[in-house]
Amino acid sequence: MIKQIPISQIKGFRVGHAQDFEGATGCTAILCPDGAWAGVDVRGGSPASRETELLRPENTVQQIHCVMLSGGSAYGLEAGDGAMKFLEEQGIGFDVGIGRVPIVCGASLFDLELASASCRPDKEMGYAACRMAWAGAEPKEGNVGAGTGATVGKFYNMERMMKCGIGIWAGQVGDVQCGAIVAVNALGDVVDYETGKILAGLLNPDHSGFADTRRCMYEELQKSRDLWSGNTTIGCVITNAKLDKCQCRKAAVIAHDGYAQTIRPAHCTVDGDTLFVMASGQVEVAADSFYAMASEAVARAVNRAALCTSPAYGLKAAADFL
Repeated sequence: MIKQIPISQIKGFRVGHAQDFEGATGCTAILCPDGAWAGVDVRGGSPASRETELLRPENTVQQIHCVMLSGGSAYGLEAGDGAMKFLEEQGIGFDVGIGRVPIVCGASLFDLELASASCRPDKEMGYAACRMAWAGAEPKEGNVGAGTGATVGKFYNMERMMKCGIGIWAGQVGDVQCGAIVAVNALGDVVDYETGKILAGLLNPDHSGFADTRRCMYEELQKSRDLWSGNTTIGCVITNAKLDKCQCRKAAVIAHDGYAQTIRPAHCTVDGDTLFVMASGQVEVAADSFYAMASEAVARAVNRAALCTSPAYGLKAAADFL
């Protein structure tokens, strides 16, 4: 079985948050100063992303130095510019002869409706997240970073949704370490990985319990509803395993199973569900076995996102029902 470990123990990576609590938004930087092989899979129909084309296996650059997860919808992609600035100051990047260009990938979730549509992660916030990551402290979970403005259960838009956040889970088998950082901002419900019980999601009319998003969707199966309430779950798997770009891409594809196992439903047309994989390449691994490990890490991180979040902005959280 997988032994749970602090994510700070995964060698070669550093994770840090920055946020604006009043504006209900933030960003999370995942740094790999020595470079990481990487891949991505975008499953949702409404993504906001940065440098995902670069991660195609046939393209030139083999390693990246940062994944930036942020709120702010497409505006929040600016946080990646702060990572560029920070990494350049450290002399980190892809050698282009006349200097080094930091390779920063990223994705953003939609949280503009929660507090202020004009408050979004920017270059300064991205820089602050990198500075926090560089300090090397164990990252917090819940209402921080890219999870600051995250919510779930939005089939009826904002009326009966709940607060969610960012979750982190890491484990080790032998010498292989694998962790996941996931900001959960889904149309659907978060369900327990072990039991299938709803942890957070669409509330019933009097907010005393859960309505079950799938049941409500089935009741309106022949009725068109505007579901644009601001969604998207974004995350990153990090590992010390030796994986090339093709294997990182495959890991990202399969690790989306972790979303599907714990978000019901996942990958909707109004979600921009995106998952990155970063591998520092230190430990030999059997690829298919690792893919299973990555899927579990993602699923458990999704659950942590619900369980570690506190009520905020007038919204209930999973803690209210435990």
